[in-house]
Amino acid sequence: MILYHTSDREIRNPDIRYGRKNADFGQGFYLTPDRDFTYRWAGKDDVVNVYDLDETGLDLHTFSRSAEWFQYIFDNRRMKDSLTKDAVIGPIANDTIFDTLGIMSSGFLKPEDALKLLMIGPEYTQAAIKTEKAVKQLRFIKSEKIERITGEKRKLETDAYLEAFAQELEKLLNQ
Repeated sequence: MILYHTSDREIRNPDIRYGRKNADFGQGFYLTPDRDFTYRWAGKDDVVNVYDLDETGLDLHTFSRSAEWFQYIFDNRRMKDSLTKDAVIGPIANDTIFDTLGIMSSGFLKPEDALKLLMIGPEYTQAAIKTEKAVKQLRFIKSEKIERITGEKRKLETDAYLEAFAQELEKLLNQ
C-alpha cells in the first residue's frame, strides 16, 4: 500500500512515539493513501514523504465512518486507546471534532447526533502506524516538494462544509 506523510523535512525513519497520544487513532506515525490530501497539510517548503507499507503479517484494523469509528476517536481523544493493532486505517475526523466532542460531553448533543455532524464533508483516509513491527514494514521510497492547494479552492471547500454543518446542527437543535 502506497502511503504519504507531509512534513517540513524528509523522514526516512519514522518514529511512532513522536506523535500526540490523543490523536484520532492514538499515538503513532500518521500517513494517508490519499495523495491529494497531502496538499491540505503542506506549508511553505514542505515535502511529501512516500512509503510502501508491506501489509503481510500485520494486524490491521480498518474503520469506516460509523458509531464504532466515532467511539474509538472519542476514546483516543481522552487517551484511552482500546485497540492493540500494528496499524489502524480509517476516515479522518472533520475539523469540528473538538467542538463536537465537547458539546456532546457537556450533554448538549446525544452521541448519535454528534456522529451525524462528523459525517459531514469530504472523507479522507488516514493510516496510523502504531508498532515497531509495522514501522519495519514501511519502506521509504522518496520525498518530493509539493504545491499547496490554492487558497480559493480551500475557501470554497471550507465554506461548503461550514454551511452543511450549520444546516445539520440547526436540524438537530430543532428536533
